[in-house]
Amino acid sequence: MTRSHPMSRRTVLTAAIAAAAAGGTGSASAATADVSAFAGGTQATAATSLVDNRAWTSYTDWRSGTSAGSRVVAGARPGVVIGRPAGTIDYTDPHTGQTATWEYAEWTSPVHRLSVPSTEAIASWNAHTPAGTWLQVELKGTYTDGTDTPWYVMGRWASGDQDIKRTSVDDQGDGKSSIWTDTFAIDDPASGLRLVSYRLRLTLYRTPGSKATPTVWRLGAMGSDIPDRFTVPASTPGSARELIVPRYSQSIHAGQYPEYDNGGEAWCSPTSSQMIIEYWGRKPTAEDLAWVDPSYADPQVCHAARFTYDYQYEGCGNWPFNAAYAATYKDLQGVVTRLGSLTDLETLIGAGIPAITSQSFLKEELTGAGYGTSGHLMTVIGFTADGDVIANDPASPSDEAVRRVYDRREWENIWLRAKRYNSTGKVVSGTGGVCYLYFPARPTPQQVRALAAVGVR
Repeated sequence: MTRSHPMSRRTVLTAAIAAAAAGGTGSASAATADVSAFAGGTQATAATSLVDNRAWTSYTDWRSGTSAGSRVVAGARPGVVIGRPAGTIDYTDPHTGQTATWEYAEWTSPVHRLSVPSTEAIASWNAHTPAGTWLQVELKGTYTDGTDTPWYVMGRWASGDQDIKRTSVDDQGDGKSSIWTDTFAIDDPASGLRLVSYRLRLTLYRTPGSKATPTVWRLGAMGSDIPDRFTVPASTPGSARELIVPRYSQSIHAGQYPEYDNGGEAWCSPTSSQMIIEYWGRKPTAEDLAWVDPSYADPQVCHAARFTYDYQYEGCGNWPFNAAYAATYKDLQGVVTRLGSLTDLETLIGAGIPAITSQSFLKEELTGAGYGTSGHLMTVIGFTADGDVIANDPASPSDEAVRRVYDRREWENIWLRAKRYNSTGKVVSGTGGVCYLYFPARPTPQQVRALAAVGVR
């Protein structure tokens, strides 16, 4: 999001202060994800011209990068693995204090010139990291003044939590830009300075002498320049449709697992992620859930919280970590992006693709929510005949109360604006249309077209 006054992502994604007791039931047909060819890995620019997405996913994409010990593999999902390691390093985990030696290999993307000179950039990745492996994603860019950023760490990640503690890295900046948990941000957008190009560097790690390797199938970044707007133009309602998406409440988990931020209002992001993962027919196995207290309802939500948890951020709201978690399930992809209007969401819903959206608002700004929030994730599952938004809102007192219908105009504005007034009248940041999209590795032709229409390939 655009930040005139930088703030931590911990503050931005603080979840709902109080959940409302409202909701109902409804049903409709969900799309089935049949297997079709998917031409990924190319640049796409959203129709609003405010967002630029670039992802490396194809064999040709991976071959275009520079390798140091990594190897490109072909197949149904081409990717990058460790070939012959480039060397070893010692890494001291800041969250355990333990130092271990790791073999490593690197892959560096070509320079991508942004079609939208950007105030912000968010990287995301899809990977498999078996035991004894992990990965790091970095971004290095060039500004409009011709100078370069340092190599910024965008995340140190593993699907598990036994080898390292997955983490963002604080205190990164060069006086022109900073990293706010998972987001590169220009410090003073009003100065006119922008990011005009970037490279991504992927470093793969494994236990020395091991044959195990991470496999990365998708790596990319979204750059954006969202204006400092308090309101956005109203969109015209499109077709009505509602997808059948499982309903999970974050509120019923209040007080559970303090080591993963104590459940309840802190778990909007993993709860939303789990709803869409299960919409696509994936879920944790009984073995995966064996660690969860058997007295807890919806143990898969606890599982999602544990495996999206960012040990630096001390919460489950790291956007790329949620997308990466979704992609640990068979043949799913996950990306973080921004959309330009509810028309974009209607395009996705029409193709059977629900979305997880981030928004912030005062209680009186969203009729029927019953709470205010400085940052909250919910799942958009459809639209009514009048164009109102049907959302699975995890800030609900029970699973049964999760389905909500929100006023189109109110909802569109709180989601897409980049500036707002908080409860004390202070100007603070809005989320600027951020969303997570989870979809099959091989989408249907209709889904391919819908994703391309909103700038994702």
